[in-house]
Amino acid sequence: MNHPFSLAHLTALECAPPELTYLAAQAGYDFVSIRPIYMGLPNEPNYDLANNKAMFKETKLALQQTGLSVYDIELARINDDIDPLIYEPAFEVAAELGAKHVLSSIWTDDTELGREKFAQLCDIARPYGLTINLESVPIASVRTLKGAIHVLEDVKRENVGLMIDAHHFHRAHDCVDDIKSIPKEWLHYFHLCDAQKEIPTSKEEMTRILREERLYIGEGGLPLKGMLTCLPDDMVFSLEMPNRQRTKELGTFEYIKQCLASAKTFIEKGNTYAVKK
Repeated sequence: MNHPFSLAHLTALECAPPELTYLAAQAGYDFVSIRPIYMGLPNEPNYDLANNKAMFKETKLALQQTGLSVYDIELARINDDIDPLIYEPAFEVAAELGAKHVLSSIWTDDTELGREKFAQLCDIARPYGLTINLESVPIASVRTLKGAIHVLEDVKRENVGLMIDAHHFHRAHDCVDDIKSIPKEWLHYFHLCDAQKEIPTSKEEMTRILREERLYIGEGGLPLKGMLTCLPDDMVFSLEMPNRQRTKELGTFEYIKQCLASAKTFIEKGNTYAVKK
């Protein structure tokens, strides 16, 4: 199986897109997945490339010098108050950097409004050659894989995708067999990570773990083998594995190297990754 790997920005969010690109190339990744959409979350750096022309030029230069490409950008959230048109500058940036995909999630409990805005997002992205990939998130409004599938079936847009995150899949009690029913043309990439098997009972603890305590591939208790057997052999794996403590102990570069090593070992040999002491 020939799986390309992308470094998801959340794994090393302390790195601006240019630095992320250089580190990803040195560590052996094939792509980078960046977050040029600023959401204003606590402790979130602002990498709004559409309004930071200097950083945009530096990112473009880093891509040229390393030969890497941007695989996707994130995160085009949908909620009650956001007009999807605000994301168009980021879509323009994504297209200029060579990205093909945008990650989105739905955070409004108004089902009709969520579908309407998701369809609008697809229409805005289409002229830029971008797909909009819906991610089900257990702390959001569209929480499950089946819920995300229903959204895509309802909006009936050609440039849609379904992005499965291994952590979210397990926390939502999704079933591996449901992956088999997904149209293959919807599956553009997969967020690969591992985490403890026990599912937190509080939203706060689940949020903390997904943002700062994910594990090496094969180290935790997620049903990864079952999920991966349902995916195309050339699936792009975006490694979203933030772990604050390990990054602090190892440094960003060594940590992202071990993330990639754990993924390759697990996929190629089916073994649990031996973490370096």
